Amino acid sequence: MIKKIGVLSVSLFFLGMSSCDQYPKRMHSIQENIVLKESTTFDQSDELIQIPDDNSESYKEIVENRFENVSLSPLSTFSIDVDKASYSNIRRMINNGQDIPEDAVKIEEMINYFTYQYEQPLDEHPFAIHTESGTTPWNQETQLVKIGIKGKEIPTDNIPASNLVFLIDASGSMEDENKLPLLKKAFKLLVSQLRKKDKVSIVVYAGAAGVVLKPTSGDNKEKIIEALEQLGAGGSTAGGKGIKLAYKLAEKNFVRNGNNRVILATDGDFNAGASSDKAMEKLIEEKRESGVFLTCLGFGMGNYKDSKMETLADKGNGNYAYIDSMQEAQRVLVTEFGGTMFTIAKDVKIQVEFNPMKIKGYRLLGYENRLLNDEDFMDDTKDAGELGSGHTVTALYEVIPVGVDSKYLKNVAELKYTDQKIQDNFGNELLTVKFRYKKPVETESIEMTHICEASKEESMSTDLKFAASVAWFGMQLRNSEYIKNTNLQEVIALAKNNKGIDDQGYRAEFVRLMETYNSIN
Repeated sequence: MIKKIGVLSVSLFFLGMSSCDQYPKRMHSIQENIVLKESTTFDQSDELIQIPDDNSESYKEIVENRFENVSLSPLSTFSIDVDKASYSNIRRMINNGQDIPEDAVKIEEMINYFTYQYEQPLDEHPFAIHTESGTTPWNQETQLVKIGIKGKEIPTDNIPASNLVFLIDASGSMEDENKLPLLKKAFKLLVSQLRKKDKVSIVVYAGAAGVVLKPTSGDNKEKIIEALEQLGAGGSTAGGKGIKLAYKLAEKNFVRNGNNRVILATDGDFNAGASSDKAMEKLIEEKRESGVFLTCLGFGMGNYKDSKMETLADKGNGNYAYIDSMQEAQRVLVTEFGGTMFTIAKDVKIQVEFNPMKIKGYRLLGYENRLLNDEDFMDDTKDAGELGSGHTVTALYEVIPVGVDSKYLKNVAELKYTDQKIQDNFGNELLTVKFRYKKPVETESIEMTHICEASKEESMSTDLKFAASVAWFGMQLRNSEYIKNTNLQEVIALAKNNKGIDDQGYRAEFVRLMETYNSIN
């Protein structure tokens, strides 16, 4: 049932505020500017979503990784990425019957949306590395290698005191039901997780930026929720001003050895002040030096700026999720609260060295925007990704075994000065994984190594098969040149037969999503 009703909305007027000393006046100003307006609301049983005709969503260009010749490039180096926004964003598009832009498909984020059965670390490192290999389902001539990382799970009660700043976009573009209204409901879930020792502040930005809630204890949930409830949408989007003010407030209330974080919730459509991707990158690189981490939560459609959200998360010691429903809010802000909100390691990098006696060529699936130069691996000044409590990260390589002719690799002249005989000492090794990370408050990295040997098992694990099905579907959405088998029914069957442990039903949902996509294409 669609109906028109009068609702209360808050008009935010930021009167040139730039000093933290003016914060106490802010609440009075907001409470006094309540106006009545007409708004369209929907019965909760309805699923009607209006798709804007003037779609201006933007995505950073992705140039699909190609196969590399091991004899020329034995090293593959990239930054860890635990962002999962691409999957929920694609889910939104499929459910709405929309076309999916190829650059919206980030295969690593699709794979990492799902958790896998990796054992926790048992030694002094906060991570465990797991590897596995098997036959590639879309190309029987190649092999698939899985590298899995499992972060140590920190119980919520053991997470240090948090200094959180909610940075909320209240501009006019946020008035749609799947933006600010959904945002407020989602943040209520987050508030329910807070403890007495946690502190929350709220910064809102539209045409300007201001503080609507000074630092408030996590046990005063009613006050925090009341501040959220009063927010309404209107005006332009001065995102840069909001970021500056949020970080200023986070730094002012910095908790030594604590969890200091800005949580940005927006559609990313900044249009006032410094707003370009390049300007945002410069701004957030400056702010990350403060020791404050960043979580980006994306909302909405039509004008969604994924490229800007990705830039902020990648350059700001942060992570990034797209909230398309309350189910997704529950997953990100409750089920995975520790991983989303508490960083256990920063500047996390992986470098893989392939054995040329076993592997002729390789291709990393996804992570195109996270690739590093090989020399960056040991350079502690080079920024990389962050991992949170209990996070699992999975990377897949498609490899061409020695002895297999492939159209994906061009022949090169034999190298005169490379002595291949020394490789005989490494027996059944396929590759060596090197892993570097820094503790959250330190500047020197720590290195771990792990050797992957050729699998002696005849069949792949359920987890590897399921991860392969996700990658396979992503490659189909991207119209990849590297898949010989494009039969979507086989992808669906592979996922359906390998759901494994699926307590939350996310894998079953993925199967249903592919079936929906298949029926409309």
